[in-house]
Amino acid sequence: MQAKELYTKLDADFQISQRKDDWEGIDLGDFIHPEFLQKYMGLVLDNSTQIEKVFTAVFPSEAVLSKILDSGEQNVLLFTHHPRIWDIKLAGYPFKDITSQRLQQLKDNHVSLYTLHVPLDKNGPYGTSVNLAKALGVSQESEFCDYFGVKVGVIGRISLTTIDELAKKCESVLGHAVKAHLYGDSTIKDGRVAVVAGGGNMPEIITELHSLGINTYVTGVTRQVEAYQPSVDFHRLAQEHRINVLGGTHYSTEKFACLAMVEYFQKLGLPTEFLPDESDPADL
Repeated sequence: MQAKELYTKLDADFQISQRKDDWEGIDLGDFIHPEFLQKYMGLVLDNSTQIEKVFTAVFPSEAVLSKILDSGEQNVLLFTHHPRIWDIKLAGYPFKDITSQRLQQLKDNHVSLYTLHVPLDKNGPYGTSVNLAKALGVSQESEFCDYFGVKVGVIGRISLTTIDELAKKCESVLGHAVKAHLYGDSTIKDGRVAVVAGGGNMPEIITELHSLGINTYVTGVTRQVEAYQPSVDFHRLAQEHRINVLGGTHYSTEKFACLAMVEYFQKLGLPTEFLPDESDPADL
């Protein structure tokens, strides 16, 4: 498939001209596609004129890039949810850039990079929270949480009755232990659960959930970082409003959207593969 044709379709299907995002500070040198610095979404690395295969991933991590480069495949697209690599253990901002060595290797091997962050967080068939909720068995009833002008959170019903049951369900679905911050009643109030995949540890979310009468919340990042006041306020408000919080890591809660994108590209006739990564318990 012609690369430009694919990029144009992605741009249109995910309405990137109508979306906003912010990756100020990203530094990929001369490798970066100039338009990405204007809208912070879409084509990041333009290294191929033809796309013969697509890989999807949450982050362009070292593990992900190694798998692609070691495969020897060329004229491929790496589709990611983020243009940078997540590491919450970094001092200050928890994202880092692809190294210049890897950028050169990607160029030499005709591997392009296309990223949708806010457009994929937006609730929809390929959305991060929508697909996490679906994997957990949460039947969506409404949406909440405004982020860059779009709704990214899901509220729905679940057949489980206690936070302990939900924690076990999360562990089964995500494939690893989750962190339960038990701040409220052990019973899921009215069987309603709120879900925001990824970095949903924002205090305004807790305030909104309290106003909606929700006492159970599933997200990705729940680590309290003293140097990052919103994460501290998030837990303070959750305790005050007696809202239980389950954390499942940034990667694990967002991977379901990238798994869903496999079907999107396959419908276009493109061989597509999801590249799994490692969850980071430090997120919790």
